[in-house]
Amino acid sequence: MTQRRMPRPRDFRPLVRFRKPRLSSTRRRLEAAVTIHDLRDAARRRTPRAAFDYTDGAAESEVSLARARQAFNDVQFNPSILRDVSKVSTGWEVLGAPVAMPFGIAPTGFARLMQTEGEIAGAGAAGAAGIPFSLSTLGTTSIEDVKAANPTGRNWFQLYMWKDRERSMGLVERAAAAGFDTLLVTVDAPVAGARLRDSRNGFSIPPQLTLKTVANAATRPAWWFNLLTTEPLSFASLDRWPGTVAELLDTMFDPTVDFDDLVWIKDQWPGKIVVKGVQNLADAKKLAGLGVDGIVLSNHGGRQLDRAPIPFHLLPDVVREVGKDVEVHMDTGIMSGADIVAAVAKGARFTLVGRAYLYGLMAGGRAGVDKAIQILSDQVIRTMRLLGVNTLEELEPGHVTQLRRLAPREVD
Repeated sequence: MTQRRMPRPRDFRPLVRFRKPRLSSTRRRLEAAVTIHDLRDAARRRTPRAAFDYTDGAAESEVSLARARQAFNDVQFNPSILRDVSKVSTGWEVLGAPVAMPFGIAPTGFARLMQTEGEIAGAGAAGAAGIPFSLSTLGTTSIEDVKAANPTGRNWFQLYMWKDRERSMGLVERAAAAGFDTLLVTVDAPVAGARLRDSRNGFSIPPQLTLKTVANAATRPAWWFNLLTTEPLSFASLDRWPGTVAELLDTMFDPTVDFDDLVWIKDQWPGKIVVKGVQNLADAKKLAGLGVDGIVLSNHGGRQLDRAPIPFHLLPDVVREVGKDVEVHMDTGIMSGADIVAAVAKGARFTLVGRAYLYGLMAGGRAGVDKAIQILSDQVIRTMRLLGVNTLEELEPGHVTQLRRLAPREVD
């Protein structure tokens, strides 16, 4: 028989742990987030549907994005035991300069639409964390203001080649003058992908006030207050646009850009040049032969061609064939530090995160971006320790097994 007694007051003392109340709702919200998915949930609650869907959505049926994330979910880690992992180093050199972590902030358009601090929050947080920040051609903060927000950190500029070549290269010249060290030339967007969420929401810059958007704004007054009491939302690199985003992109993107144009751009850029949007081995080999400094295996976060190749699946073959000649980076589908570690183990020198950063921005501005970087960094360190490695250099393909879910069907 279990012996029982009446509890005494002192028995409750070690069980009671009341937290000090947090007056800041932002601080409470961010402290409650322990994963990027938690930040995504907070972002969805605080951001109007059209802006949130622009970040969260992808092209057509969104198959590419789902497959990219599933590829990371299908990773099996193979740890080693009885290793001293009291000290872990997460930095190394990327494109000739040090980074504190093997990830940086990807170029994303319209960041001030997501939250009013926009690219300034991203650049400042990246600088504080010792990782690169990438500014999009479609950014809503100027090249010079991003440099001011991250004066001693690494800033990269992402270029879409417009039909107006003179204006495109004008941006490149401004980025070089501001001390941006790397040019990311995005090559997977000859035309805009069919982003159906945006079409259904009538997504535009600036956002249009309709009955639907007004109704959606009623439960998100802070977002609208910030929008209406700060500088009018517009693109930092081009004139104001009265139509939808899809119409803008189709008007601006140049479908004639080819490898000769890339060589022409390379000759005019004084820093490192990286080609973003590589989706097959043949193109990776050709780019390595042209002498670019890096390539980013990417299907544009699933936002261009739906059912495009999965970058994580491409990674081992590309690294094996061209990894000695050019740095291989990757993006798309990354939602945790474990995903980043898996990519490095499979040969990626660097990774870029887009949605993860924007979820943090929408959830809490600069503090939210800091939180996203902290979550990813803590997960990188913890995963490395559990694998039994002390440095990024120790990560190798044997640490990862890709469980098979999708495989090409054999020809009959």
